[in-house]
Amino acid sequence: MKQKIFIVAGLVLLMIVIVIMLLDLFSAKKADQSNPYDYKMGEIRKTDSTHIAYAELITIKPSLEEIHAVACGAGDRIYVAGKNGLEIFTPEGKSDGNFGFEGIASCIALDKKGNIFIGLQDHVEIFDQLGKPLRKWKSFSSESLLTSIAVSDSYIFLADFGKKTVYRCMPDGRLINRIGEKDPEKNIPGFIIPSPYFDLALGKKGELWVANTGRHSLEQFSNDGTLNSAWGEASMAIDGFCGCCNPSHFAILSNGSFVTSEKGIERVKIYSPKGEFLCIVAPPSAFIEGTRGLDLAVDSKDRIIVLDPEKKQLRVFVKKN
Repeated sequence: MKQKIFIVAGLVLLMIVIVIMLLDLFSAKKADQSNPYDYKMGEIRKTDSTHIAYAELITIKPSLEEIHAVACGAGDRIYVAGKNGLEIFTPEGKSDGNFGFEGIASCIALDKKGNIFIGLQDHVEIFDQLGKPLRKWKSFSSESLLTSIAVSDSYIFLADFGKKTVYRCMPDGRLINRIGEKDPEKNIPGFIIPSPYFDLALGKKGELWVANTGRHSLEQFSNDGTLNSAWGEASMAIDGFCGCCNPSHFAILSNGSFVTSEKGIERVKIYSPKGEFLCIVAPPSAFIEGTRGLDLAVDSKDRIIVLDPEKKQLRVFVKKN
């Protein structure tokens, strides 16, 4: 009887030891699986200080509950829009006006007259400088989500994440044509936009640039939709764009260089007109980890305005001396 008890006790003890060993092995494997990734991401987020060529000059704190879009207008005034309203600031960051509207602004732009074009989900509304409504366009579609807008002398360009296309419109809202949709015969690969970050901007000669985020590239189109050129590559290196969809936003400097922002690895960089990496404006350490929606604007002095939605700030960067 005692022998049987000892045998059972021994088997129980052996099972306990095996369970402990298996738990240790599982924990070790789990650590091996997670730690290298954490280490790699940590390494990628590190920035060589010699790459940082800009410094933060001023910080502006809008009073809006949410901020989502920024643009510069005449006299380098800064316009920020978000939930139910828009605020205007002087180049020095002092309040210079505001007005309200219903909805969440996803993008804004100004024409030469100072009229303000605001993208609100599926349509555009236009206001004067005092907030007086001038025109409301009809909805593009129930599936539309307008994420970017640019105004030239003759046309309005809009990026629609919901439809994965770019619209070229007349100032009264009439649609002229769609740009960037897949067309193998014209060698247009089409937009791959996995998340609602789909930006566009006009170059200094009025040429249209669009971020094809799923392809990690910036593409230049003619007004008729012809794809003329593209640059950018998917890479974990500092000169590339990583993650599912970057660059999330971009703007263009007076010399044709590109200012880009990213999500996943929060940072702002500058590339030459040919797409060559030049420097960093703001490294990941300048932002709260997980920040998305770093909209960008550039004023006439090439100061870079970064909209930081997590800190609810407009952050103005200038080149170091």
